[in-house]
Amino acid sequence: MKISKDEALDYHSTGRKGKVEVIATKPCLTSRDLSLAYTPGVAEPCREISKNVEEVYKYTAKGNLVAVVSNGTAVLGLGDIGPEAGKPVMEGKGVLFKRFADIDVFDIEINSKDPKEVIKAVQLLEPTFGGINLEDIKAPECFEIEETLKATMNIPVFHDDQHGTAIISCAALINAAEVAGKKLQDLRIIVNGAGASAISCSKLYISAGVKKENLLMFDSKGCLTKDRKDLNKYKQEFAQEKGYSSLAEGVKGADVFVGLSVAGVMTKEMVKSMAKKPIIFAMANPDPEIMYDEAVSVRSDLIMATGRSDFPNQVNNVLGFPFIFRGALDVRATAINEKMKMAATLALARLAKEKVPEMVIRAYGGEEFTFGQEYIIPKPFDPRVLWYVATAVAKAAIETGVAKIREMDWDKYEDQLKERLGLSKEIIRAMIHKAQKQPKRVVFPEGEEEKIIRAAHVVYQDHIAYPVLLGNELTITETIKRLEFDPKEFTIIDPAKSDKQHEYSQAFFKKRERKGATLKDACELMRYPNYFGSMMVELGAVDALISGLTTSYPNTIRPALQCIGVKEGLKVVSGLYIVFAKNDVYFFADTTVNVNPDAELLAEIAISAADTVKEFDVFPKIAMLSFSNFGSAPYPESLKVKEATRLIKLRRPDLIVDGEMQADTAVVADILESEFPFSQLKGHANVLVFPDLNSGNIAYKLMARIGQASVIGPILMGMKKPIHVLQRGATVDDIINMTAIAVAEAVSQKK
Repeated sequence: MKISKDEALDYHSTGRKGKVEVIATKPCLTSRDLSLAYTPGVAEPCREISKNVEEVYKYTAKGNLVAVVSNGTAVLGLGDIGPEAGKPVMEGKGVLFKRFADIDVFDIEINSKDPKEVIKAVQLLEPTFGGINLEDIKAPECFEIEETLKATMNIPVFHDDQHGTAIISCAALINAAEVAGKKLQDLRIIVNGAGASAISCSKLYISAGVKKENLLMFDSKGCLTKDRKDLNKYKQEFAQEKGYSSLAEGVKGADVFVGLSVAGVMTKEMVKSMAKKPIIFAMANPDPEIMYDEAVSVRSDLIMATGRSDFPNQVNNVLGFPFIFRGALDVRATAINEKMKMAATLALARLAKEKVPEMVIRAYGGEEFTFGQEYIIPKPFDPRVLWYVATAVAKAAIETGVAKIREMDWDKYEDQLKERLGLSKEIIRAMIHKAQKQPKRVVFPEGEEEKIIRAAHVVYQDHIAYPVLLGNELTITETIKRLEFDPKEFTIIDPAKSDKQHEYSQAFFKKRERKGATLKDACELMRYPNYFGSMMVELGAVDALISGLTTSYPNTIRPALQCIGVKEGLKVVSGLYIVFAKNDVYFFADTTVNVNPDAELLAEIAISAADTVKEFDVFPKIAMLSFSNFGSAPYPESLKVKEATRLIKLRRPDLIVDGEMQADTAVVADILESEFPFSQLKGHANVLVFPDLNSGNIAYKLMARIGQASVIGPILMGMKKPIHVLQRGATVDDIINMTAIAVAEAVSQKK
């Protein structure tokens, strides 16, 4: 995946600067709210905490708050760039904590390289935070800092650069040894690199069963041996009596190579020289010690992992730290000890052997994963990692006596973890993965627009789609040149000059000759990008069309309807929006097309919505909305909805649908359960079908503007082929997401 400098800078600077913000979790709208939030009401929890300091976990956010602390001395591969320059990385770490484990983070950048000053600063933060994640602090200072803080603080302290890679790679090593038919205690391991990660990995491997005398470590000056006088105390722990004169000599006959160093130090000849069924963990990033395709080209029996997502077996720290802290925080652990780290390791190793559920297979584009050579650790986006690892860590904390909460209902805890994750928000990621497995050709009629070009660049780079841009070739190429993109990524067509003009005009005229169109009209219309693009889809030159960034909805949808038409068996097309509200996802229909559908059309819209929602791997529960609850206000408008509900149940008894009902009844499970226990809906609905365009359009726009919801759409339902309309002024991300949806739909249709 290639990301340009401008894209990265725009991502961090556009709109609200940076990547994080603080949001209040309690209302503060009235003077009474203010009195509760601050003075005088705030005095009451203060008094309770003063009497019992543990009450801070009850009355404040401490129990879900982690500090990501760095002094900027070892930031990614950039080195010592300072605390301010390291801040974007620390904010990013906070985003990952929130995204994967619903943990809140304050990033703390300390302006000091003195370990004692860093230690003192972090110690003074203990009243504020439930845990400390040390990040990007160079070795050997990082060892002293973590050791001292762990010994002096009563909250978990975890240096992810050391332990994150260790936990994930150790899980991979346990499973790789099993796949290779070898025992950990028999493995001869060569570790290239002697920094924080390498030392921590080696320690954990030994805890798992590797013999210390079988592990040899190299730094930039050679093999660590006891006769070397330049080793610090941390390296001395792994110095052997005898070593090897070179890395090439060391790996000869070795069972395992672990790289935590630099790109290119491993050669094909070295891979050939290793033992039968060798294990290689080339974890330098972004470029490993040897590329995956190079290594496997010389050893078919090789089991290999890297830090990259485009090869099998990605060792990614995001498999560890969010879930380790989640488990530690939830039992109020005072430390993250060796047993907890090993529990996380074994949980990951165990998960990789479990049958991969359909939701994960679909999320990765239908690819099957079976424990073996190319699947020894779970995928980074497997949602099960949360409840496997967090639960294992929490149990280990209780068993080793570092947890203040000593009893847990583990079934209930797992349910709580799933709620925290907000699994419904995975649907867009799932669409992207589906698209990446089978990229399709997508035409963008507004190809001269910079946003379209930027989005087209991303979808090409991320293997989502092959973009076709329509418009003036000179205008488009000049923009591509200015943005410093590779022109080879794009197919550019000027409809007015295309040699397909005649073919498309004839095909369009044949479709419309008995509907008032003349051949001259057809030729003229084919000069317009939306018509030309729609005919490209119809005739199979491309697989999908995305338009609407600068044109009105009717001017986008009319050409598509005339060129392609409605699916067989349907009378109308309709629009669907995906609405993300906190941890829930809802699908709103119809929000864009049909002004006042009758009961027949309303039923068709609901059925189309349900079938579309299934494509997102979401089970649809449909509420037919009205101002009436099950006959409470029998007016023509509500009776229409009631009749539509009857028709749906008649035609599609497989669907869960009920109505007519009010909006709050549909989305508040307690109302349905207490007031209307007879309803087929259990829990809350996730597909909301509005009775007319007025209500649907108003609802999704209010949710987007004042409801603090993220909205994606409209997804056009009912077309014969994938045609999707952007909101005017859509962002580059909106265009990318809609492209992924269109490609996934095209893949599904071809199947």
